[in-house]
Amino acid sequence: MRVIIQRVKQASVTVEGNIKSKIDKGLLVLLGIEDSDSAEDNAWLCNKIANLRIFDDKEGIMNLSLKDISAEVLVVSQFTLFASTQKGNRPSYIRASKPDIAIRMYEKFCKELEKTINNKIQTGVFGAHMEVELINDGPVTIWIDSKEKE
Repeated sequence: MRVIIQRVKQASVTVEGNIKSKIDKGLLVLLGIEDSDSAEDNAWLCNKIANLRIFDDKEGIMNLSLKDISAEVLVVSQFTLFASTQKGNRPSYIRASKPDIAIRMYEKFCKELEKTINNKIQTGVFGAHMEVELINDGPVTIWIDSKEKE
């Protein structure tokens, strides 16, 4: 599993002209899934996201996590995180899971993250064309891959 996490002042997902989900202060999580992802990858990544200290404390130092503050989370599936650009100029998405696997993993990820942070999360619409808007706070943008554990 691969994520891009963005600390946001607000974020939303619009599908077919209608706002599907909207959050205020929190994290926008763009999630990519590949076939080799496991329950272990899922649990590790959810725990990492929940405990990342990327929110400012009273002194303005990034010392607080989702678990420490009342922040919201918006999770959006994004198969393009597994794009390969090795050959030519048209990215290949062969490493990204097909919907029959990815939907189940996406739903498990969302449930696990809710459980880990003990708070409901918002989601996009899997497979839909989405318009994602955000106000990046910082900016703080972090890339994590569960296979690399970094």
